[in-house]
Amino acid sequence: MNRTTTLAIISILFSALLTSPMVAAKAELKTIKASAKHQKESQMVVQLVERLHYKDTSLNDEFSVEILSKYLSVLDPSKMYFLGEDVVAFDRWRTRLDEGLKTGNLDPAYDIFAVFKKRVAKQKAYALSVLDSELNFEKDEAYQWDREKAAYAIDQKELNDIWRKRVKNDYLSLKLLKKEPEKIKETLAKRYKFMAKRVDDMKSDDVFQYFINSYLSLVEPHTGYMEPITSENFEINMKLSLEGIGAVLGNDGEYTSIQTIVKGGPADVEGTLKSGDKVLAVGQDSEGSFEDVVGWGIEDVVQLIRGEKGSTVRLQVIAEDDSPETMPHVVSIVRDKVKLEQQAAQHKIMKVKDGKHERKIGVIDLPTFYLDFAGLQNGDPDYRSTTKDVQDILDKFSEEGVQGVIVDLRNNGGGSLYEAIQLSGLFIDKGPIVQTKLSHGKIDVKRDVNPSIAWKGPMVVMVNKLSASASEIFAAAMQDYGRALIVGGQTYGKGTVQNVMALNEYVNDPELELGQLKMTMGQFFRINGGSTQNRGVIPDILFPASPGLENYGESSYENALPWNSISSSDYTVFDDLSDEISQLKNDYLERAAVNFEFDFLKKEIELYELEKDDLTVSLSLTERMRKVQERKDRKKARKAKREAMLAAVETNPLLGEISLLFDSTEALKSEDTLLAEKAAKEKVETEENDEEDEEFVDFRLHETARILADFIALKMENLIAKAEKE
Repeated sequence: MNRTTTLAIISILFSALLTSPMVAAKAELKTIKASAKHQKESQMVVQLVERLHYKDTSLNDEFSVEILSKYLSVLDPSKMYFLGEDVVAFDRWRTRLDEGLKTGNLDPAYDIFAVFKKRVAKQKAYALSVLDSELNFEKDEAYQWDREKAAYAIDQKELNDIWRKRVKNDYLSLKLLKKEPEKIKETLAKRYKFMAKRVDDMKSDDVFQYFINSYLSLVEPHTGYMEPITSENFEINMKLSLEGIGAVLGNDGEYTSIQTIVKGGPADVEGTLKSGDKVLAVGQDSEGSFEDVVGWGIEDVVQLIRGEKGSTVRLQVIAEDDSPETMPHVVSIVRDKVKLEQQAAQHKIMKVKDGKHERKIGVIDLPTFYLDFAGLQNGDPDYRSTTKDVQDILDKFSEEGVQGVIVDLRNNGGGSLYEAIQLSGLFIDKGPIVQTKLSHGKIDVKRDVNPSIAWKGPMVVMVNKLSASASEIFAAAMQDYGRALIVGGQTYGKGTVQNVMALNEYVNDPELELGQLKMTMGQFFRINGGSTQNRGVIPDILFPASPGLENYGESSYENALPWNSISSSDYTVFDDLSDEISQLKNDYLERAAVNFEFDFLKKEIELYELEKDDLTVSLSLTERMRKVQERKDRKKARKAKREAMLAAVETNPLLGEISLLFDSTEALKSEDTLLAEKAAKEKVETEENDEEDEEFVDFRLHETARILADFIALKMENLIAKAEKE
């Protein structure tokens, strides 16, 4: 779900050493003001956006009203601190923030933050007093855990009642984890103190970044400002090779969550952790206690998760949209270095047996569109690139007698546009790949100029909601040329072009250390004239999406650029696949009706639809225990049913038998990871564990392999028919 993050996203894998969370609370609240530097940056940012942004935007009184609302939601997204009377008082600035940003008068933003800081300190004190009182878990009352769309508390009494219920809910969640009362109180007291301390420790830079980005995010979702320290650390840390789990963290002011999983990293190899998962606690080594991290700063959570290569870290996590009544599951990950090879294209060879026929299917797993720019520019013949690596894999596929290729772009967020164009050229004759329209109206057409084709056989491109940018450009080109079937889920819909501008380049003062502005300067268009923006790429064969994914994607932003179109490019279609798509879609639907994996997914979606609008949770111990047991029973029943179906002597004849012949990722696992996997398997075999996770089955990939096998059969039938006719 696209929620406003209130702290910068920091990579676990590449973060520098940071300060300890164990610092005594301040006796008095510090007052902070805007600096002269921030006043200047504010003026510059507004001028650059109004002059150069792709979207024609005017900063006026109407926009000012939106900025005020956005800024309050950035500071207090769950409406747990500001009172209704505060919001009414802030109303005096509702039509003045636009002029303030233009002139550099940022006092309103800092005055609002000062009120916020006081409210946070007050609610911390109240939460601690509730924690020391007698809590009654027999009373039948409910707590609204998601208050994003709730109204602000009308007065202090109402706000305190919300916090009383919150403390009860926090206590009950830990009680269900079988923690002792004294330990629960100690954990929660530390949590509330940390949350207040983080706000109290914020500096002028933090407040400016929150405020200026409240404005910029309303212009367009991919436009934003980074303080010098943020951008500098990002550049430096991305060059380091520190041990970690290979994930990027974000923070919403309360929960630390997984933003992205680094492809090929330890978390990706382990396979359980997912984007959006919220980290509740961190444990060291394979056994031992957990440290509660709810309310911690992202830097402090990073310190707990990072560690020496070969050591184990355990995370207690719940999914992004899980309610507080959800029991966390434990993910154990062996820390390791992420090697370049692990982030590059990987491949599998699978066999699909369908009746008398067997088809060899090659799968190319592409994590990102990567390119060694320096090596390319320096003429290094061994420079690393997506296209070169995929070319090598295609050569291996030809040697192994592979009959069809799947390019797996699921979770591929993009990367090098140059590589998206070059990769497209491996599968088509020369021609246009993508069109770019810039802010001044000029249209630039990017082309593949190499007439050679590396793979002429049947091909499928797999995508999902997390396939974005360069992935969408490649998938759209393959679809428009009729070169490949597109299978999976609707893509993200990011069809815009951003430039990063160093503000120092616009001033003649070497003493000033200004930040950077990332700004949208153009929009991508398909060669058929349509845009990938907002709508994304719609697959030819659409799989049902996992529950909750409707909250992802460009279309979930209210101010995202709309879908648009321009004139089509001049290109020659490789093949008309409309007849094949119709037949393949029917065959897929027949299989999905008898495939228990799709049946499980359907039931998950139905359950999610029933529960997604319930934003409350019971504060009754009896009711919560009943809910927890209900979820456990459902999980055990599903696991037992899957095992029974997999153990069946004969599979449904509609479901072609899938076997894995080769997987390049197995050779990339470190010795530490292999030993840890062996130890974990032995532990499961000797212990009874109600919370044991089901083995991951990539049923979407299996079904895609069956679709491709059918596609190969149709192509062979067409060739035979053509030969007989001739």
